[in-house]
Amino acid sequence: MKAKRQEKIIEIIKKYDIETQDELTEKLIEAGFHTTQATISRDIREMKLTKLTFPDGKQKYIALENHGAASTDKYKRVLKDGILNIAISENILVIRTVPGMAMACGAALDHLQLNSVLGCIAGDDTIMCIAKNKDAAPKAKEEIVSMTRIGR
Repeated sequence: MKAKRQEKIIEIIKKYDIETQDELTEKLIEAGFHTTQATISRDIREMKLTKLTFPDGKQKYIALENHGAASTDKYKRVLKDGILNIAISENILVIRTVPGMAMACGAALDHLQLNSVLGCIAGDDTIMCIAKNKDAAPKAKEEIVSMTRIGR
């Protein structure tokens, strides 16, 4: 049942602009999956779904899937659309994003598996990206800048 529900979730978020867990729950119920918001929340975490914020302020759940080069291009596009600037302090990159885009950008960075990055923690508009060490931080910044062309 869980696998079928999660397949349906992917189908729904690809077909509709789903902004909230309540909207997703409603669509699942319409499709015959009687579930709770708590179950949906667990599915979202397990499936690594994230929200993108669009220029008009609306948000939408998306699945960051890993399908080779096409997927890499999608991650880079998320970074390009979301990242505003990057500052370095020791081995930490502080990455500022468009409001609502930090989680999507952090997930994209994690999925790209940059050699110089250990991982990211994201809020609403800021990502704390941990480089492997102090010397790796400028390289990590350079890699991210080259993907985004933000020029900072």
